[in-house]
Amino acid sequence: MAIQFKIIDHVAVITLDAQQANNALTISDLMHLRKTLVACQDDEQVRVIVLTGAADRGFCCGAIARESSPMLPGFVASALKSRETEAEEGGYARLFDLSDLDIWKPIIAAINGACLAGGLELALQCDLRIATDSASFGLPEVRDATIPAAGGVQYLLRAVPATHAMKMALTGEPIDAREALRIGLVIELLPQERLLCAALDLAERIAVNGPLAVQSIKQLAVRTAHLTPRDFAIQAHLHWGVLRDSEDHLEGRMALSEKRAPSYRGA
Repeated sequence: MAIQFKIIDHVAVITLDAQQANNALTISDLMHLRKTLVACQDDEQVRVIVLTGAADRGFCCGAIARESSPMLPGFVASALKSRETEAEEGGYARLFDLSDLDIWKPIIAAINGACLAGGLELALQCDLRIATDSASFGLPEVRDATIPAAGGVQYLLRAVPATHAMKMALTGEPIDAREALRIGLVIELLPQERLLCAALDLAERIAVNGPLAVQSIKQLAVRTAHLTPRDFAIQAHLHWGVLRDSEDHLEGRMALSEKRAPSYRGA
């Protein structure tokens, strides 16, 4: 199976494993990935998700387009259907868009090798990105006279300065890992053999915190970035009020007074 999954303590590790295709994904792979992410969101044991690719050649190089049917229905008819129904009819582009899944648990992309096209769109939807020093990044769609279909241009504009994002999108040219670090696309570069360990260490440092607070921070970051200060402050206060009455918040305060590590339950 191209989607491998395991849980280590409170961290879910999802591995894209289609090595013969540089971890490019079929329609069925993408549907499996989406179901796995939803399962992680609903599993109280999971507090952080790590998304990575198998081996060292590629994180993900988009979709295997040849699986798509050459006799697709009209675009409007497909676009008005669910992602799953459109996929069953041969359309795959919207499956890279994870925004409809409401995954509020943090996702760390551990990027090994090529991260291109839909693969970069997946990585851009992760909350933190680390990479090997041999990784590469690009949105090459313009070279085929098309565009990233799952919001890749817009996500890239949010991740890095606009001039760098537009250069990547308009030229279709990839950038190497050092350039990705310089412009802020990734936060750290590591040797291949240390990548997963570093991702797990980062995930564990997040997982020890209050799980409801962690998810609230992500939800606020995603849902209020476009609001005015007055409006996003109101939303922040509402989340703070909900968490104030949680069992975890009480546990955190007790642990602080008793000078011990807190034991959070996600309640």
